[in-house]
Amino acid sequence: MLYRKRFGELTTGELYRILKLRMSVFVVEQNCPYMELDDLDQGALHVWLEDEQGIQAYLRVMDRGVESEHVSIGRVIAVKRRCGLGTQILREGIRAAREVFRADGIYLEAQVYARSLYEKQGFRQISEEFILDGIPHIRMLLDAERPEG
Repeated sequence: MLYRKRFGELTTGELYRILKLRMSVFVVEQNCPYMELDDLDQGALHVWLEDEQGIQAYLRVMDRGVESEHVSIGRVIAVKRRCGLGTQILREGIRAAREVFRADGIYLEAQVYARSLYEKQGFRQISEEFILDGIPHIRMLLDAERPEG
């Protein structure tokens, strides 16, 4: 089932499951100690896919002016890799960015290894590689005229 909720609409159980998943992937699995709770969640739209086994994919969408001059997507996670969940949640995030925030461009900072996931949805690289929390990243942008994938 697909969910879209603002921070204040999340139940404590939903918030706990989201944060637990993010910590397990971005901090523990990637062996990357950093401040995962960054005070941006309160203004974000949280989008996730959940089944009887729990959250399977997640991302957050933030309005213009938070991370970029554009609406942005971040914290993209798919529990099972290479089975279409990443593509599915990314498409839902793009749809949410356009419907909720009227995005005319969508910005994200991608881990370099995941570049092709984003390129397949129309994102293009707009920066050189840079290191963020010890992991190579690139800045990417999806232009407004790109149709929904």
